[in-house]
Amino acid sequence: MLEVSRSGYYKWRTTETSQREQRKAQIMERISFHFKDKQSKYGSPKIAGLLHLEGFNVTVRTVSIYMKQMGLRARRSKTFEESTTDPLQD
Repeated sequence: MLEVSRSGYYKWRTTETSQREQRKAQIMERISFHFKDKQSKYGSPKIAGLLHLEGFNVTVRTVSIYMKQMGLRARRSKTFEESTTDPLQD
């Protein structure tokens, strides 16, 4: 039905995730938390800094790659525009 060998299925079923995959999942979870906690405004440099404070040894590039894989992109805040009209003038 699934066109998978019996031995391949049982090997997949009994194998556990590697330490690297577990660490990646943990980091991705924390990235998602910080991204949502900061209203989608923090990019990879700031999130990497927060992860360093938590004790994760991770680079900005790695955080950037993980954010791309999760489809997270920081929103830019609008720049301040000074009003040029005089509110007292009618």
